[in-house]
Amino acid sequence: MNPILEAQRLQTRRTFFGENGLRLGSVALAMLAGGTQVPSQARAAGEERPFPPLPGMPHVPGKAKAFIYLHMNGGPAQMDLWDYKPGLKEFFDKDLPDSVKNNQRITTMTSGQGRFPVAPSKFAFAQHGKCGTWVSELLPHTAKVVDDLAVVKSVFTNAINHDPACTFVMTGSEVPGKPSIGSWLSYGLGSESADLPAFVVFTPSFPKTGNGQALFSRMWASGFLPSKFNGVALRGVGDPVLYVQNPAGVDGTDRRNMLDALGELNRQGFQKFGDPEIQTRIAQYEMAFRMQTSVPDLVDLRGEPQHILDLYGPNATKPGTFANSCLLTRRLVERGVRVVQLLHRGWDQHFTLPVALKNQCEDTDQACAALVTDLKQRGLLDSTVVAWGGEFGRTVYSQGKLTAEDYGRDHHPRNFCMWLAGGGIRGGITYGETDAFSYNITENPVNVNDINATILHCLGIDPDRFTFKFQGLDQRLIGVEGAKPVPGLLSHAGSVG
Repeated sequence: MNPILEAQRLQTRRTFFGENGLRLGSVALAMLAGGTQVPSQARAAGEERPFPPLPGMPHVPGKAKAFIYLHMNGGPAQMDLWDYKPGLKEFFDKDLPDSVKNNQRITTMTSGQGRFPVAPSKFAFAQHGKCGTWVSELLPHTAKVVDDLAVVKSVFTNAINHDPACTFVMTGSEVPGKPSIGSWLSYGLGSESADLPAFVVFTPSFPKTGNGQALFSRMWASGFLPSKFNGVALRGVGDPVLYVQNPAGVDGTDRRNMLDALGELNRQGFQKFGDPEIQTRIAQYEMAFRMQTSVPDLVDLRGEPQHILDLYGPNATKPGTFANSCLLTRRLVERGVRVVQLLHRGWDQHFTLPVALKNQCEDTDQACAALVTDLKQRGLLDSTVVAWGGEFGRTVYSQGKLTAEDYGRDHHPRNFCMWLAGGGIRGGITYGETDAFSYNITENPVNVNDINATILHCLGIDPDRFTFKFQGLDQRLIGVEGAKPVPGLLSHAGSVG
């Protein structure tokens, strides 16, 4: 028997108005009188934080306080961007040796090919920064900030298809229903902001040449955590949040009075049934009210200096673009938001990769570099971890027809590249190595959950101790297979136990 449904079924019309009618009448009277209650902006100043941290969190003082995830959805080709393999030119259009492929699993999109011709990158590489990191010509802006980046060339994952791979990257599990990393962090660490969500998500536009895979809300969902820790997706078209504006004839005082009455009804419901989601509902209504002021201020870029707009590029002020999302990300972190996630689609390049990859990089490169630069010059990079990467890499062999100027690449989970920057991360390094074909890891393999453990560590969280009891298990973001922070990526490696 469900007690909530039973109570609703047994409640008569007389009972409802007997319990709530007088209170609703007083609200109506207050509205007719013009409203005498204190506006929420004045009340909020003395209220507790809407997203407080868990008791005892963080476990230790973290180098970072915020996290930004730049997710390149679809699988960027590592050998065309970061994993420089000049020797591949000698193998152009030759079959990938069986000793390299080693009977590893490949997708059905290429398993039926008669041969697997090697496709060297057509793009030039050069060394950049004091660290001398090799970077593709497709990333000229990011190349300027490599001294702040830890480029990991040896990331690997288990899934070979997009949906489970993306779910794994964001939740630590291929099985849907687990919380995203942003939800875990907002649950554990809360947020410094009183007027914005703890976890904000952008899904910006991407070039028409991109093959855009579907995005599922589970990538920013709270799973079995309370739903107040869901990521809040800001739209790029129209109002950033639906119904952020009051309807005609309703002012802030009216809205405040309505929410006070609704909150009291919900508190009565919680006392009667003890459903924690009622508390979430109360908190979310309050946050929605505060966002009616904070969100318009967030997206108003008129106060940004021209040199900052120029830093992010010509699309900085165009809502819904990647550049605009990156600029808003910096503004969110400034305002105390704990986690911001950008999911840029279109990196699934099975065919015509040179054209499509070039367009993807032109859409994102300047803004990624600008975000790192902007955070650094404002003193925010030391307290913010930034991660860039996709859900897997691409094959060195061509999918479909191969020419010197045109080729495609299939999914490749065995190795791919990510970069990290910011608080607690050792900048100006490359970590890990792959074979001559960028097909297998030869040095320092890093599982996706090792990346997640490293991010948690930078934020002062012990990945093993950060748990939530669900279905009889102490659930963890990093799973149960022993993922650990990667000492070689940390600015103070000796701090890892």
